[in-house]
Amino acid sequence: MARKTISKLKDFIDIDRFDRRDIDRMEKALEYASRAHEDQLRLSGEPFITHPIHVARMLFEMGFDSDVIIAGLLHDTVEDTGTTLEHLGKEFGSEVADLVDGVTKISRIKSENIKQRQAENIRKMLLSMVNDIRIILIKLADKLHNMRTLEYLEKERAERIARETLDIYAPLAGRLGMARIKIELEDLALKNLEPEMYEDIKAQVVQKKESRERYIENVKRILKKEFDTHGIGAVIYGRVKHFYSIYEKMKDRDKGFDEIYDLFAIRIIGESVRECYEILGLVHQLWMPVRGRFKDYIAMPKMNMYQSLHTSVVGPEGKSLEVQIRTEDMEVIAEEGIAAHWAYKEGRRKLSGVEKELRWLNKLKNWKENMDNPSGFMEDLQKDLLMEEIYVFTPKGDVFELPIGSTSIDFAYKVHTEVGNHCIGSKANGRIIPLRKSLRSCDVVEILTSKNATPSREWLDVVRTLRATHKIRAYFSKVDAIKEEDKHGEPSGEGALKGLKKSTRPKTGPRESQKDYRLIAQGERNVQLNLARCCNPHPGDEIIGYITRGKGITVHRVDCRNLRAIRDYEKRMITVEWEEKTKKIYHLSIDARDRSGLLMDISTAIASSNANIIELHLKADHSGHVKASCRIQVADEQQLRIIVSTIENISEVTSLEYR
Repeated sequence: MARKTISKLKDFIDIDRFDRRDIDRMEKALEYASRAHEDQLRLSGEPFITHPIHVARMLFEMGFDSDVIIAGLLHDTVEDTGTTLEHLGKEFGSEVADLVDGVTKISRIKSENIKQRQAENIRKMLLSMVNDIRIILIKLADKLHNMRTLEYLEKERAERIARETLDIYAPLAGRLGMARIKIELEDLALKNLEPEMYEDIKAQVVQKKESRERYIENVKRILKKEFDTHGIGAVIYGRVKHFYSIYEKMKDRDKGFDEIYDLFAIRIIGESVRECYEILGLVHQLWMPVRGRFKDYIAMPKMNMYQSLHTSVVGPEGKSLEVQIRTEDMEVIAEEGIAAHWAYKEGRRKLSGVEKELRWLNKLKNWKENMDNPSGFMEDLQKDLLMEEIYVFTPKGDVFELPIGSTSIDFAYKVHTEVGNHCIGSKANGRIIPLRKSLRSCDVVEILTSKNATPSREWLDVVRTLRATHKIRAYFSKVDAIKEEDKHGEPSGEGALKGLKKSTRPKTGPRESQKDYRLIAQGERNVQLNLARCCNPHPGDEIIGYITRGKGITVHRVDCRNLRAIRDYEKRMITVEWEEKTKKIYHLSIDARDRSGLLMDISTAIASSNANIIELHLKADHSGHVKASCRIQVADEQQLRIIVSTIENISEVTSLEYR
């Protein structure tokens, strides 16, 4: 009997990785689970034991120890059979019993309201993560295998599970850095929610496989030739993006498959961090970088420990090409996330060894106090914890993390509640932008305030962070309370709440100088233009011109209510646009003493100012002297001076010249 069980164990794990004691315990768990589920079948008709075996195999592939694999084999025994936690603890130890208990608690919530049950499940799952991250990893393996067999469920239930997976579990896997699992969950969810679209994308990808592979091989050949010239032995991979990623691009851009050009991605594995930056410079020498698409996650890792350089270029044949550059260690973390980190760390049974690097878990701990009330929990979860983050700087260089899609309003409230309550405008990288506009990573943001300004209820429709949402709601709760008091003739509460009854949008705003932009009316620049005081348009706002009698053209925001109240408004309308001044290209020549991380510091100094790096490379001689050459594209001389000053303050930089 023992020999038969070991043979089964060999079918899904490599037992050579474990000692005899661990093999015996896993063999015992397999026998135990097989007996417990003996009379149970899955909807596919397969024996139920196939499910825990698949879960255990995934956990083995993640690099976990025998306790986690055993918990994977036993994770359904308490919920679906007569097994008790006490008996599991007696047979396999308290640690295994605690893991099974954690997974069981997530699945035991019963409620007539599906949304309430879903919210409570996820809430308990996140609370369990705070205590032991392994519980959620077992749950993710369980979810992935169930998604692989979703076609056996009735359509309505399958779609509900697929939607939950897309909204919660896939982003959760992403937050834990587990890209491989995240991608498969997304594709499986798409397959069940949009089967026709899924099959169409799949057919298109297969149909164009030959031409795609030919293109990728050409890109790899060009890169290898360039790398050989510079003595770089990097490994180059090429791939097409996964189905759900393609689907999102088609949906967001409202385009068909043939109209999406950035379907290719090249991944380059360098030998060191320094080599990664050298490779970036070579890639930008070969092909023109796409403005605003460079991200440095090496200097500034994501909250899930992900590190890589990302850039998009106009590659061969004019096709958009995404390039990711990282080291081999970064590649392992990028694919497996916290599971890989856990497997390679000593003392992996304790969460404390991972907490310091996985900052999202610390954020989750701080958020725990908000989990006790399930009301609005799912909305808060998706808004604040499961969204990808960006990094935004203040003019002084302080950095703030925000969910992707965050606006200047979110940033203002992140800085301070009073900054948010009194903000009237925003600058990103020296240019005025609409408060509603989404910020990008590495934007340098300055908030314009006025002591008489107050929030707008409309902000609740655009903000992405919990903090901004709560602060705006709190503000208007006070406003509504004052209005209620006024109805009954009670004091309105002067002092701290003074001015709260004023208009939520100031009638006038700051008039910025036009050194960074100009207004043009139907292509003409020398036209008398006046900015309307009623809607206070700023560069970046959508605008329209109205021809007034004897006063030239008045510029309004397109959504200005006053404009539409004018009787003959449409007859006297004229197209008006903001025009940015042309960016300038400068060449920087930097002398320095060689040290580890020098090129990374220079790159970060440029990227944090949102300048475009066209070319960047570094050469070192035997004496330890380094010569860095860089071409950058900047908005104006002020931005250039900031970059120059920042680089000159980098340690070991001895001189800098630009032209």
